Amino acid sequence: MSSLSSLAASPLFLRRVLWLDAATGVATGLLQVVLAAYLAPLLGLPEQLLLLSGWALFGYVALIAFIATRPFIAPGVVWLLIVANGVWVLGCLALLFGGLVTPTLLGQGFIAIQAVAVGLLMELQWFGVRRAPAQPAW
Repeated sequence: MSSLSSLAASPLFLRRVLWLDAATGVATGLLQVVLAAYLAPLLGLPEQLLLLSGWALFGYVALIAFIATRPFIAPGVVWLLIVANGVWVLGCLALLFGGLVTPTLLGQGFIAIQAVAVGLLMELQWFGVRRAPAQPAW
C-alpha cells in the first residue's frame, strides 16, 4: 500500500484517475447507446434503461472532463464525483438484488462488472483526493 500512497501523492494521480473514469464512461456509454437494441435481450435489461443510463454517462463524462481540465482540481468537486460513483454502484446493486429487472446471467455479469469497476474508480478518487491537495494542471 505504500507504493500506492507514493503514487497517489503525485500531482498527476488524481487527474489521471479522472481521465480513466471519463474514458471508461465514454466506452460504456457508447456501448449502451449504440448497441442498446442488441444488448437488451442478451442482458435481460430494458432497452430504455440501457439508453438512458448510456446518455447519463455522457453527461457525467462531460462533468469529469470539465473538472480534469481546470488548472486546479477542487476537492469538493471530486467528492461530488465520488458520491455520483457511489450512487451508480448502489444502482447496480439495486438492479442485481432489487427485483426490478430480471437480467440474464450475462446481464448479471455486466452489471456486476460495472459495480466493481465504478467502485474501484470511486476508491481511487477517494484515495487521490485525500492524498493530493488541489494541483495545477501540467
